[in-house]
Amino acid sequence: MQEVTESMAGRLAVMQLYPFSVLETDRVNLLRGGFPDVVKKPVIADIWIQSYIQTYLERDVRSIAAIRDLSVFRRFMGLLASRHGNMLNKTDLATPLGVSVPTISSWLKVLEITGQIIVVSPYFENFGKRLVKSPKLYFTDSGLACYLLGIDSMEAMLESPFHGTLFEGFVASEVIKYQANNYRRTELYYFRDKQGLEVDFVIPQGAGKLLLVEAKSTKTLVPSMAQSLNRLTKSIGGYQTRSVIVHCGTSNTAVEQVLAPGIVARDVKSLLSELYTL
Repeated sequence: MQEVTESMAGRLAVMQLYPFSVLETDRVNLLRGGFPDVVKKPVIADIWIQSYIQTYLERDVRSIAAIRDLSVFRRFMGLLASRHGNMLNKTDLATPLGVSVPTISSWLKVLEITGQIIVVSPYFENFGKRLVKSPKLYFTDSGLACYLLGIDSMEAMLESPFHGTLFEGFVASEVIKYQANNYRRTELYYFRDKQGLEVDFVIPQGAGKLLLVEAKSTKTLVPSMAQSLNRLTKSIGGYQTRSVIVHCGTSNTAVEQVLAPGIVARDVKSLLSELYTL
């Protein structure tokens, strides 16, 4: 759009083009993500993503920001992948790279506007609690995150300490893709208070309605997984809430399994198919 001299206001629609979603093809998965070329030919995934990062750095990043040392920015991406799913701490990112906090802020903005990361803000509307207000960050494509973390197989994935946060980010990305592809506002939040109560995602469903979501990187579900959803539901008034635990199995793993009153288990595809009808 930088080369367009006219504003084109009212004469065009702008859409964010994300990688493929699980609703578009069954080939999208946690390890390889949803980039079209990777989905089409998974055996070239590592080579393709390596080339993608190289061209992204040399073309997209340089066209947006005057970054002198791209190798440091590449290290920044790897460091950020190790913080995938954590709350943002810019000082924690700046110190090992030897750059300033304003530089980190600028680099995060580059990643966000080019669609590489998702910034999930805390939800704190009218809950009357002392809440944590730092955002959480996820890579938009789980395949890219896995590559940056050196995870190259499902076996390595299952043994990795990042398995849980990678699945959490996968759910976040799929929700954002669904909202964008269906011309909805991209609204995704998380909840955490000073007492440690945390729920992975809060998704507005309309006036006074919220969908609460916990992402669990397991196929084995137990009632204790519903505790945080139960606690938050009981502690907020004035809202009509529904609660879902999203697991990494298929729809046959736990079809309509009820883990607690009003709390059901679903796989990612089932969640998306009924996201605004739950």
